[in-house]
Amino acid sequence: MNPNGESVNSTPRHVRIVIAKPGLDGHDRGAKVVARALRDAGHEVIYTGLHQTPEQIVATVLAEDAAVLGLSILSGAHLTIVERVTHLLRQAGADDVRILVGGIIPDADIPTLEAMGVDATFTPGAEIRHILAAVGRLRETDLVEVPC
Repeated sequence: MNPNGESVNSTPRHVRIVIAKPGLDGHDRGAKVVARALRDAGHEVIYTGLHQTPEQIVATVLAEDAAVLGLSILSGAHLTIVERVTHLLRQAGADDVRILVGGIIPDADIPTLEAMGVDATFTPGAEIRHILAAVGRLRETDLVEVPC
């Protein structure tokens, strides 16, 4: 494996990823670090900026035809936000969008997030290589490659 979490013998496949900061949380350094790492790994990354509603996030995912949505949530409202976002994605027929969640997430909430459809959850201190590896695993399953 290389530092990006990819097998050195495989051809990299790049995906379109939306990184979003829902709610009133004004801290986006982590989201920007993750967005940049994903971009540096060759993925097409769309960062929504701060203070996005679930409706705005889903509208961006749909408009950008993103295969992956990364939510950065530090406010403690992760269960409510993820529930709303997944509902809106299903309602829009986009329930195939893969979801990653990072932030202040208690370990006890991770199974609930998984039951809601979250593919991977990252808590404080998560290493970038683990996030890249998670995207790599998702990419290997059924994501659409973006021509680069």
